[in-house]
Amino acid sequence: MQNHDHIRNYTPKADCLKDKIILVTGASDGIGKVATYTYAKLGATVLMLSKTQEKLEVIYDDIESMGLAKPAIIPLDLERATFAQMNELANLIQGEVGRLDGILHNAGILGALTPLEMYDPITFEQVMRINSTSAFMLTQALFPLLMSSPSGSVVFTSSSVAKVRPFWGAYALSKQMVEGMCEIFTQETKNHTTLRFNCINPGATRTNMRAHAFPGENPMTLKTPEEIMSPYVYLMTDEAVGVKGQVVECQPK
Repeated sequence: MQNHDHIRNYTPKADCLKDKIILVTGASDGIGKVATYTYAKLGATVLMLSKTQEKLEVIYDDIESMGLAKPAIIPLDLERATFAQMNELANLIQGEVGRLDGILHNAGILGALTPLEMYDPITFEQVMRINSTSAFMLTQALFPLLMSSPSGSVVFTSSSVAKVRPFWGAYALSKQMVEGMCEIFTQETKNHTTLRFNCINPGATRTNMRAHAFPGENPMTLKTPEEIMSPYVYLMTDEAVGVKGQVVECQPK
């Protein structure tokens, strides 16, 4: 296992993402929202994807009022989005900007914390669709745009429960799939493209999802999304060229 201390301790330069075009899924809340603001402040044009357009509009207005590069609002429900819709999105991005420098696959839902023998199949399918299947579909649809970038970067969101945690059901399995998908993409592209695929495990972070999973936990004991942003930034910069197939732990035990 590689040492990722330099990634966790990375201090970004003020314009390290200047002129980058980065798509963030789940951009309206939690880590995705903070990543959106962070990328914009470092010079990127952020394509904000979420099913909640109203929240995206507030973020858009904030970023515009700061005088930063204008973001784009992409209202899309990843649970119901078809591959045809994702290809339409790719065509839209192609027509507007011609390339994509990065994707942060951040959108996700928790589902149920229950034994698999009792797990509701409809919830199971929903979790897998949002957390992992949609990430595959979106990456495939946007692949040509990533190839148009000098060094396209795809970052998937994993979790500590990807190491197999009982009672975490579809959520744990979806994160195993994400890590496997990242590794397969890496193996298939590393020798003949500049693309790079990596995972980030944010660890215990002060988000609504964490509060739902651990309702008795004091959120003030957890790091905020702002405090774990270094890996999210580093993997999108040109300094990370050559970093491929890694699972970066923001808060290693």
